[in-house]
Amino acid sequence: MIRPALIGDIGGTNARFGLVTPDTFELRDIRQLACADYPTLADAVRDYLAQVGHDGEQAPREACLAFACPVHDDQVRMTNNAWTFSKRQVKADLGLELFKVINDFTAQALGVPHVDASDLVAVGGGQPAAGAARLVIGPGTGLGVAGVFPGQHAWVPLPTEGGHVTFAPTDEREHNLLRYFNNRYGRVSVERVLCGQGLLDLYAAHCALKGANPRHESPAEVTNAANQGDAIAEETIRRFLKILGDVCGDAALTLGARGGVYLCGGILPRLLDWLPKSRFREAFADKGRMSAYNADIPIWVVTAPWTGLLGAAEALHNEEVA
Repeated sequence: MIRPALIGDIGGTNARFGLVTPDTFELRDIRQLACADYPTLADAVRDYLAQVGHDGEQAPREACLAFACPVHDDQVRMTNNAWTFSKRQVKADLGLELFKVINDFTAQALGVPHVDASDLVAVGGGQPAAGAARLVIGPGTGLGVAGVFPGQHAWVPLPTEGGHVTFAPTDEREHNLLRYFNNRYGRVSVERVLCGQGLLDLYAAHCALKGANPRHESPAEVTNAANQGDAIAEETIRRFLKILGDVCGDAALTLGARGGVYLCGGILPRLLDWLPKSRFREAFADKGRMSAYNADIPIWVVTAPWTGLLGAAEALHNEEVA
């Protein structure tokens, strides 16, 4: 019997673990654990392995874990929870022969080529170019931006900090919105607008421009209100998606993402019905002399729940991932 490998996708609130036979992508024994329930990463891993009956002599000897924080040094500090750990120490504590630690959005990018077609929802037309780079972008707690392209022997991830480029308004309404965000934050990145908090701020900005009192206090409330016909909430959702189209279009040009654009994260699957009613695709292609270039690029919303785990499985033995 082949010993399974441990894979994980760990954020500020939850740690998602699973097992996979090395060099395959059939995930099993997936569990989601609350990070706050465990003093350390190793404690969470040990409890997970005990839950699924792979502790002790049955414990994995290989692992790849993805984290929502910088991971380039041996010492890793989680951004939104109390976990901090040494890669070398965790490897020794868990008796691992192979231990890879990657960024969570690198995992998203590496997972995209392994997502089943049934978990991709097309936004408009276009055909992917064979052998070309793919853009992976996802508004959630922040705005993740990465690329992936087929190398000679393996998928090659292209980590970026593209969510922190400067927000560029394209019409008078967005100039007014930028002034609102400037007054609140100073310099405004696209992540300031295109994330969960950004959606709430965008709603507050629309209320301010219309002289209305905000009635909703969370991104989910804004989305629910839009679905129930609240005019300002509707306008907020449409503007959010239009700006996302602008940003995706710029990133696709920068990366040369003729292999397609993949929209990941927790927000977009909840806005599937709004995408056709918004100017997302129009804004994506509205790039002057390069409009035809972008118009040919296909776009999908990724609805698969475990894309990061698929990416960790890909990274495990991928020679392009240290």
